[in-house]
Amino acid sequence: MSKPTPISGFPEWTPAQRMIEQFVLDRIRATFELYGFAPLETRSVEPLDQLLRKGETSKEVYLLRRLQADADGPAGDDALGLHFDLTVPFARYVLENAGKLQFPFRRYQIQKVWRGERPQEGRYREFLQADIDIVDRDTLPAHYEAEMPLVIGDALRSLPIPPVRIQVNNRKICEGFYRGIGLTDPEATLRAVDKLDKIGPAKVAELLAETVGASEAQAKAVLALAEISAPDASFADAVRALGVDDPLLDEGVAELTAVMETAVAHSPGLCVADLRIARGLDYYTGTVYETQMVGYERFGSVCSGGRYDNLASSGNVRFPGVGISIGVTRLLGLLFGAEALSVSRSVPTCVLVAVAAEDDRPASNRVAEALRSRGVPTEVSPSAAKFGKQIRYAERRGIPFVWFPGADGAGDEVKDIRSGEQVAAAAGEWMPPRADLKPLVS
Repeated sequence: MSKPTPISGFPEWTPAQRMIEQFVLDRIRATFELYGFAPLETRSVEPLDQLLRKGETSKEVYLLRRLQADADGPAGDDALGLHFDLTVPFARYVLENAGKLQFPFRRYQIQKVWRGERPQEGRYREFLQADIDIVDRDTLPAHYEAEMPLVIGDALRSLPIPPVRIQVNNRKICEGFYRGIGLTDPEATLRAVDKLDKIGPAKVAELLAETVGASEAQAKAVLALAEISAPDASFADAVRALGVDDPLLDEGVAELTAVMETAVAHSPGLCVADLRIARGLDYYTGTVYETQMVGYERFGSVCSGGRYDNLASSGNVRFPGVGISIGVTRLLGLLFGAEALSVSRSVPTCVLVAVAAEDDRPASNRVAEALRSRGVPTEVSPSAAKFGKQIRYAERRGIPFVWFPGADGAGDEVKDIRSGEQVAAAAGEWMPPRADLKPLVS
């Protein structure tokens, strides 16, 4: 067998990195549950027609087929694809199970997704997302849009990562403003504005002229709106100063004002109203969010989402929702690349129980069982080598304590191999310091 090589865009973490990831997931999960979100997992595949019905995603979807494909098998709209996010599968789940759910329905979902984009630092083809969504039947009160940043702020603040800043906008502001200045294709205008950070204002102005027929004055007005940014509700004054009137614009300003006032009251500095944030997916209809880590802004958003009114709908029945997603793999990949996260040891083991001779292994096993029963991660030495070699084995693995079962009636002793301190101990009573019980992430 030839030497295997990594596949670009499909990360594989080391055991230490995986422990950090598990720590991060536990903290995120705990915060989600504190806010009353219930866990959910949906299937990894969806019909292709469902995956492609909203947004510009056709080039990103991985198709699913057997290695020996049946020429007469499903194709086209009947084909299956791996989901590229968790919102579309969740919308499908809500429609299928609406009769069993209590609304408003609050769920969190932590799963892998797959996206066929060009891999680069912080961007992967297979990655883990942590989503929350709230959906309701027929109508969804706007106050849920103000709740999303609070949950994410608390979740990310619980992690040993740089501070984050959540950029917030409302699609109604943009669409109402574009209508107010005479542009009739707000979705195409939004897609152009969404490219501001990539191509700059001049190129966006050219794109607006090409795609929506914007005049120089209209393009200038679009860019002026996109330049508005404020850490509080004062953005509304800047929008009104542009002199554009439209009922949808007024509605969006009121909704974003409520989001910003709630965020400022909960956590000043967490959110900023940034009217250049557009989000490329077409199904967003209200508040939209993007989140940047301070110091890592050049890599873009690590957490995003928004309000959607028509994604989960069938006939006259609608289930409007709002959701936001943490790109866990993206966030961790950036921090791993910068060596900004570490763990105190590379294994969960806190205690290694020494083995004096192979005939004594049952006694060592009993010690290990007693320690594990009290929640102490423990393993037994792989061999009955000299105690010095067993200690060096523990050192190499980062295990802080070595336990020596007593012989010939003598009591057991445990050694902190970092300090050299060795004390008498009983497996049914001794506990390591709290800081040593589990690996610490920092």
